[in-house]
Amino acid sequence: MPRPKGAHEPVPVPCVGAVIHDERGRVLLVRRAHEPGAGLWSVPGGRIEASESAMQAVAREVREETGLTVSVGQRLGQVLRPGPENTLFVIEDFACQVSTDPGMPASAAALSAGDDATAAAWFTRRQLRQLPLVSGLWQALDDWEVLPEEGPQQESKEGSQQPEEG
Repeated sequence: MPRPKGAHEPVPVPCVGAVIHDERGRVLLVRRAHEPGAGLWSVPGGRIEASESAMQAVAREVREETGLTVSVGQRLGQVLRPGPENTLFVIEDFACQVSTDPGMPASAAALSAGDDATAAAWFTRRQLRQLPLVSGLWQALDDWEVLPEEGPQQESKEGSQQPEEG
């Protein structure tokens, strides 16, 4: 189908995202501080800077948004999201693992929302269903078979977690 006269292809903006699970199978999400998707929950991530690789960018973004250090694993997939002013976010998502001291669980690492996040927390699949998520997140995690564990019917007081506000 021909493009309408005056229409331009969107400008691609290379981005990354990190899918991180803790030892209990929960996934780490951040509440976005800025558009697009301000106030919605997403995996940590952002734009790739000119001087860095995708793997360097994902480690940097996780550190900036959550305070955590990660090792970057395999590429899970790619999502395309419309951006402002005729841009297209081309997001490469990677599986990541929190780097901790030997024997220390990922959930015990110091999590603190920062940079482009207003909150950061670990979530079960059951909890994820209740959150306002960025468009397409659930579907991408499902397609890549990395949705978090279901979690208990009733979260115990010990197992529940308040989001770490930034």
